[in-house]
Amino acid sequence: MSASEQVIEFLHSLQAHICQELEQSDGEAQFITDVWQSQLGTGITRVLKDGAVFEQAGVNFSHVKGDSLPASATAHRPELAGVAWEAMGVSLVIHPKNPYIPTSHANVRCFFAYPEGQEAVWWFGGGLDLTPFYPFKADIVHWHEVANIICNAFGDDVYAKHKKWCDDYFYLKHRKETRGVGGLFFDDLNEWDFHTCFKYMQAVGMGFTDAYIPIVERRKDTPYGERERQFQLYRRGRYVEFNLVWDRGTHFGLQSGGRTESILMSMPPLVRFEYQYTPEAGSAEAQLTDFLQPRDWLNEPFEV
Repeated sequence: MSASEQVIEFLHSLQAHICQELEQSDGEAQFITDVWQSQLGTGITRVLKDGAVFEQAGVNFSHVKGDSLPASATAHRPELAGVAWEAMGVSLVIHPKNPYIPTSHANVRCFFAYPEGQEAVWWFGGGLDLTPFYPFKADIVHWHEVANIICNAFGDDVYAKHKKWCDDYFYLKHRKETRGVGGLFFDDLNEWDFHTCFKYMQAVGMGFTDAYIPIVERRKDTPYGERERQFQLYRRGRYVEFNLVWDRGTHFGLQSGGRTESILMSMPPLVRFEYQYTPEAGSAEAQLTDFLQPRDWLNEPFEV
């Protein structure tokens, strides 16, 4: 089995695992499966809608190829501009109904580039991040504890490095705030041998449900009203802003001619914008601002 086939086999199993865990947590809705083929390759998009817990959850597998890497993939590798490529990955975004459950995103991916007359070049990328509307310290600490456990087997400095990478990447420069409370992010990963990099990608992918499902179970029965719902819809607007303005994955998908429906699967089903919205001082909504800057969630003494 080739290296790319090994990665694809794992990604299929990862998609199935995550969908099963989310269905079990929702307890009502099931994923619909959309098998697709485009000019670049094939994929399986699985979407859960209008569940008891999840308003929309999308888990997408794709395997695509092309004759020329787009600009968004060669910013750090200009020598690979124009070469043939192959990419495979699983990406997911979960938009819960209850505003007390955070939105969450994760993805893992592998790229191969094939310079003519040379050995293939490979690298991995991915990560997971959490975007609460009404944040709880216990949820955030749990999220980062799992992220730290994922990284520990690969080096003492990996969590700190990839946590900072996540804080830096998921940052809305025009708002001067992070998208949420971070997690892990890595790209262009080939500093270890292929087997070790692949194992790390697997650990991140499989660790997502360990990090997220306990938070969902803890918060899914929390009562809420129209005030919380409207604030959730407003804050979802930040998610849209980041994905369309800053996200390299969205840019890569659109620039490479990928399947638009699957690329934009990450968009929330409902969202609202409000001109110059300012939460009431001292309110639960105003508290979120304090969480939208990078922090040492595992060691910093703070009260919430």
